[in-house]
Amino acid sequence: MHLERLIWILEIVGQKGEATVAEICAHSDLPKPSAYRLVQDLVAVGLLEPVARGRFAIGTRLRQMTHSDQSDRALLEVIAPTLKQAATEFGAAFFLSRLRGKSVEIIHVETPDTGVSYLHPGLGKRPLHACSCSKAVAAFSPDLFLISEMEGRLRAYTEFTLTNVDDLQAEFEIIRKRGFAECVEEIERGMCSVAAPLAPSGPGALMSIGAAGSVRVFTHAFRAKLGPRIARIAREISASLGWSIAQDTRKTSLS
Repeated sequence: MHLERLIWILEIVGQKGEATVAEICAHSDLPKPSAYRLVQDLVAVGLLEPVARGRFAIGTRLRQMTHSDQSDRALLEVIAPTLKQAATEFGAAFFLSRLRGKSVEIIHVETPDTGVSYLHPGLGKRPLHACSCSKAVAAFSPDLFLISEMEGRLRAYTEFTLTNVDDLQAEFEIIRKRGFAECVEEIERGMCSVAAPLAPSGPGALMSIGAAGSVRVFTHAFRAKLGPRIARIAREISASLGWSIAQDTRKTSLS
């Protein structure tokens, strides 16, 4: 458990680029005294380093151990232009989300510049069972969604929210088969979203891209067309980032 907490902190700081103890607590559920003590332990061995008053970044020692930069800033340099293009093409807001600590968070949104009406999904953490961006990650990360921990604890945001773990596990199986997740008024009435993991395994499985819109626009037919397209865009992003992707033999229409 002690080691796992240290890893949470390193992942959070590495993804955000810089983080305060308060931000670490918000994404890990660690008590502030424990988080502060663990941060100081990591600073002492060079895995974290202070960059400003109360802010910490990955330390020189850890940077020397890895050449891969998966910070939000580095990822957005590659991903944001692609999301912008998709937002313009579909006339909808497109987002990037990633697992941060123990929750999935929408970290960036691109919107269309075409003058069309769209719904903005907002930034921040999303529940694992009631948002497409979270379900797309949870479906491919079985250790993230433990039935023993979730049984009886799934909040109903609307009458459409799945609160039974067996029903949710069945939906995860569908997501794994078709490659994308949907949220139809499960977290907010009138809003839908579709999302896919960047990859079925590796670092891409901990991130997802997707689009959000109203139920009027995101009809069943529209989602059936959009889902495979988002999954394809996700695979293209993974390839551009140099991440290996399992061979996908599904025969899905990308029209």
